[in-house]
Formats: sequence, structure tokens, C-alpha cells
Amino acid sequence: MSKIAIIGGHGKIALRLAKLLTAEGNEVSALIRNPDHADDVRATGASPVIADVEDLSTDEIGEVIKGHDAVVFAAGAGGGNPQRTYAVDRDAAIRSIDAALKVDVPRYVIISYFGAGPDHGVPEDDSFFAYAEAKAQVDEYLRKTTLLWTIVGPSALTDEPGTGRIATKERGAEPADITRDDVAAVLAAVLVTPSSVGTTIEFVNGETPIAEAVKGV
Repeated sequence: MSKIAIIGGHGKIALRLAKLLTAEGNEVSALIRNPDHADDVRATGASPVIADVEDLSTDEIGEVIKGHDAVVFAAGAGGGNPQRTYAVDRDAAIRSIDAALKVDVPRYVIISYFGAGPDHGVPEDDSFFAYAEAKAQVDEYLRKTTLLWTIVGPSALTDEPGTGRIATKERGAEPADITRDDVAAVLAAVLVTPSSVGTTIEFVNGETPIAEAVKGV
């Protein structure tokens, strides 16, 4: 059994992930900012923790995640407001990385997106630009740390039922759809796959079973 903290614990992927992890016997703390969402979290088997990482300092985040074996950063501003996008998707993410280092939480997994990076190619006048910039900066920051990190980069998200199978960019996949169920399954898989440490997994729905695809990156 592991103790896992999910930051952004009321997100659609985060709730799916919490259910998978608790079903496997893990202890899950789901960090949420809205107390009204606590029952949704409890329904997954996870424990809700009221903690708005947008407003918390590095030390305060550290106090919340201390004693966990892993952190999954699944928080996001949801786009639309560039200032808040940078505040959550970049600044809060970086503080959570620093917090994990400071309180010795060894494993850190973050959700990015398929095609993220300094060469993302999104024009500045595009509403997606702030998100693309934020993810590029955070991913690069994380890669330079000593954490046991994995960056998970799904393509366009859908709410279709999960398939249990993906195709990775490394194996030639192009941007396409990926179900939120399958993103959650990939997150759960990397947490128990030591070979995924230090890798970036970009993926869409495909034909390879998730556990096999994650080991093969």
C-alpha cells in the first residue's frame, strides 16, 4: 500500500484516479479548494483535504503532502484566464515540486499534454498560449530536479468509456482522442512502474494495453 496525494483532487481525471488507487488498497489524500466537493472525493474512497494550492506557499503545501509516498499534480485553471493559468498550472505546480523536494516525497507525477514543450508552436494571441507556456516551463523545471518524476501527456480528452489501450508518441502516435478513464489508468500504471521514472509519456487511444505501453516507453 502507498500513500498518494492528488493535487486538484476534484478534477474529472483525478476522481477517476482516486477510485482506481483506493481500489488497489492505496491511501489517497485528495487536495481540493472547495469544501462542497468533499463528498464527491469520499465517494471514490479518498480522503478530502481542503487545500487551495493557488494560495498556499511552498512550506504550506509541504505540510499537506508530508508523509506521502507520491504526489500527482492534476490541478489546472481550466483555461480562459491567462493570469490564473500561470498562477495554477505554472506557479502552484512549481511550488508543489519544491515542496515535494523539501519534505522528501520521492515520487512526482504531473499531467501535461501531448505536444507540450518550448517549441509548442502556439501563437501568443491564441487562448491556449498561456497553458502551453505554463506546461512547457513546469515540465522543464521538473525534469531538472532529483525527484522520481514522470510527465504524462494525454492528447484531446473525451468522456467515452475507457478502452484500457493506448498508443504512444514514441511509437509513432499522432494527436488524437484519449478517454479520461484511460488517462487515469495511465497515471495509476506509472505509479507502480519503476521504469517510467524519468520519462515523458505522450499518448492517445490505441491498441497496446496500458501496462505494456507504460513499461515500453
